Amino acid sequence: MSQPDAPSRPVFPCAVLSVVKHAYVARGVFSHPRFRPVVVADDPHVPEWTHERNQKFADECQVPYVRDINKALTEYGAQVAVVSTEAERHCEMSLRAVQAGLNIVQDKPITTENAIESCQKLVRAVESSRRKFLLWNRNFLPAVQQAHALIQAGEIGKPTAIHIDFYFSKDAGPPKGSSRPGDSPLNWQEYLIAAHVTSGDGGLGKLPMGELEIEGIYPLAYMHRLIGLPVRRVFARTTAHFHQLYADNQVDDLATVTLEMENGVLGTLCLGRIGAASHPDIGEIKLHVLGTKGALVMSEARPEVAVYYRGQPPAEFRNRRVAIDNDYQLMDNFAHAIDTDGETILDARAGLEIVRVVTAALQSGRTGKPVDVLPVFS
Repeated sequence: MSQPDAPSRPVFPCAVLSVVKHAYVARGVFSHPRFRPVVVADDPHVPEWTHERNQKFADECQVPYVRDINKALTEYGAQVAVVSTEAERHCEMSLRAVQAGLNIVQDKPITTENAIESCQKLVRAVESSRRKFLLWNRNFLPAVQQAHALIQAGEIGKPTAIHIDFYFSKDAGPPKGSSRPGDSPLNWQEYLIAAHVTSGDGGLGKLPMGELEIEGIYPLAYMHRLIGLPVRRVFARTTAHFHQLYADNQVDDLATVTLEMENGVLGTLCLGRIGAASHPDIGEIKLHVLGTKGALVMSEARPEVAVYYRGQPPAEFRNRRVAIDNDYQLMDNFAHAIDTDGETILDARAGLEIVRVVTAALQSGRTGKPVDVLPVFS
């Protein structure tokens, strides 16, 4: 188990800029002893239910909640901003924080398909100010770390191809085909507001987002970590296969993507929210890497234990991950980047690169044709 840093290391005061989506990022930040909350904030004009969620988290942290972002950034001594707004507000909020001189930890995705220019402004601001930016990710999960170590050690030779299955077995309302003639389409935001209690609101926002846009960051971040090569072209198939909510809002809950990388390396990705009935565990999440000397296959969930007992609630997960220290290690990496003026494991530029890939894949899914991935700045 990781040990806390020495007491002599500075502790970073943090401003939490909204927890409207959910508070898992902020809780992950504060799992590390070098980060402490000093204020929770949001803009005054957001809906009252947003203020209620923010106030609840502020009470949990025993810090003030202020309906004034600028005040939170300038009057509480914060050195780090933790951003977990709706996805369409991510870049705007992070940009305001970095312009105020703060380092940033931001929930994924870094931005939406429709806000690339805002993301470019954010990347320029982060890099010109030499502030540190961490996009929340899962790259410190044990299986990913072990895969990285084996590849770096040359155990499979030079990687030539990578495939990732990223299916997670969560429901999103009634199944596709359950609506009757004359039924109104399911309202995206209303459904996700209601799904908050089950943490099923990852795509919360006014604009509907498919799973490729919401969750694609995780497997693409694995590829960035394990292969580290730019993606030049993609071909994708996307559909709403499982859930009426996604069909009504014309976004994907299932996608396949082929990626042509630099140096002739190929990547493939299968991703989807496949529904609770589709898998006995959290889902099928597996990494396959082919190399010139061999191959590796790893289950992202391992190590895990299965727990069964009399009277167990039907919705309780039987399979539970163990030895997981991802949140702590992400924040240890972030603290080290601040201390040493070093790099984070997934910075703003890498986040924008991933969004470029996702945007090209979404376009390919709509047109049925391969699409070139644009450079970060074009």
